[in-house]
Amino acid sequence: MTFTSPDIPDDVRKIELGQFLKWMNIAETGGQAKYLIQSGMVEVNGELETRRRRKLVAGDIVGLDDREFVVSFD
Repeated sequence: MTFTSPDIPDDVRKIELGQFLKWMNIAETGGQAKYLIQSGMVEVNGELETRRRRKLVAGDIVGLDDREFVVSFD
Protein backbone atom coordinates (compact mmCIF):
# COMPACT_ATOMS: atom_id res chain seq x y z
CA MET A 1 0.00 0.00 0.00
CA THR A 2 1.35 3.45 -0.88
CA PHE A 3 0.87 6.50 1.30
CA THR A 4 -0.29 9.64 -0.48
CA SER A 5 -1.99 12.66 1.00
CA PRO A 6 -3.16 15.91 -0.55
CA ASP A 7 -2.60 17.56 2.87
CA ILE A 8 1.18 17.37 2.59
CA PRO A 9 2.79 20.20 0.58
CA ASP A 10 5.04 19.16 -2.30
CA ASP A 11 8.14 20.60 -0.60
CA VAL A 12 7.71 18.45 2.52
CA ARG A 13 9.27 15.05 2.05
CA LYS A 14 9.17 13.60 5.58
CA ILE A 15 6.47 12.33 7.90
CA GLU A 16 6.69 11.08 11.48
CA LEU A 17 6.03 7.39 12.03
CA GLY A 18 3.14 8.01 14.44
CA GLN A 19 1.47 10.36 11.96
CA PHE A 20 1.97 7.85 9.16
CA LEU A 21 0.22 5.13 11.16
CA LYS A 22 -2.73 7.44 11.81
CA TRP A 23 -3.02 8.70 8.25
CA MET A 24 -2.93 5.16 6.89
CA ASN A 25 -5.73 4.22 9.34
CA ILE A 26 -3.46 1.64 10.96
CA ALA A 27 -3.97 3.45 14.27
CA GLU A 28 -7.11 5.40 15.12
CA THR A 29 -5.40 7.76 17.58
CA GLY A 30 -1.96 9.03 18.47
CA GLY A 31 -2.15 7.00 21.66
CA GLN A 32 -2.80 3.82 19.74
CA ALA A 33 0.08 4.61 17.36
CA LYS A 34 2.35 5.19 20.36
CA TYR A 35 1.31 1.84 21.86
CA LEU A 36 1.96 -0.05 18.61
CA ILE A 37 5.39 1.53 18.19
CA GLN A 38 6.57 1.26 21.80
CA SER A 39 5.30 -2.32 22.09
CA GLY A 40 7.75 -3.39 19.40
CA MET A 41 5.12 -4.17 16.82
CA VAL A 42 6.38 -1.80 14.08
CA GLU A 43 9.36 -2.17 11.78
CA VAL A 44 10.88 0.39 9.45
CA ASN A 45 12.94 -0.99 6.58
CA GLY A 46 13.05 -4.40 8.26
CA GLU A 47 14.29 -3.16 11.64
CA LEU A 48 12.34 -2.77 14.88
CA GLU A 49 11.48 0.90 15.49
CA THR A 50 10.38 2.22 18.88
CA ARG A 51 10.62 5.97 18.19
CA ARG A 52 7.23 7.51 17.48
CA ARG A 53 8.77 10.61 15.94
CA ARG A 54 11.06 8.70 13.58
CA LYS A 55 11.09 10.63 10.30
CA LEU A 56 10.05 8.60 7.29
CA VAL A 57 11.07 9.48 3.76
CA ALA A 58 9.87 8.28 0.37
CA GLY A 59 10.75 4.65 -0.18
CA ASP A 60 10.75 3.67 3.50
CA ILE A 61 8.83 0.48 4.22
CA VAL A 62 6.75 0.29 7.39
CA GLY A 63 5.87 -3.20 8.57
CA LEU A 64 3.19 -4.23 11.04
CA ASP A 65 2.08 -7.84 11.50
CA ASP A 66 2.22 -9.35 8.00
CA ARG A 67 1.53 -6.06 6.23
CA GLU A 68 3.95 -3.63 4.60
CA PHE A 69 3.33 -0.02 3.63
CA VAL A 70 5.62 1.94 1.31
CA VAL A 71 5.98 5.67 1.94
CA SER A 72 5.47 7.75 -1.19
CA PHE A 73 4.71 11.42 -1.71
CA ASP A 74 3.65 11.11 -5.38
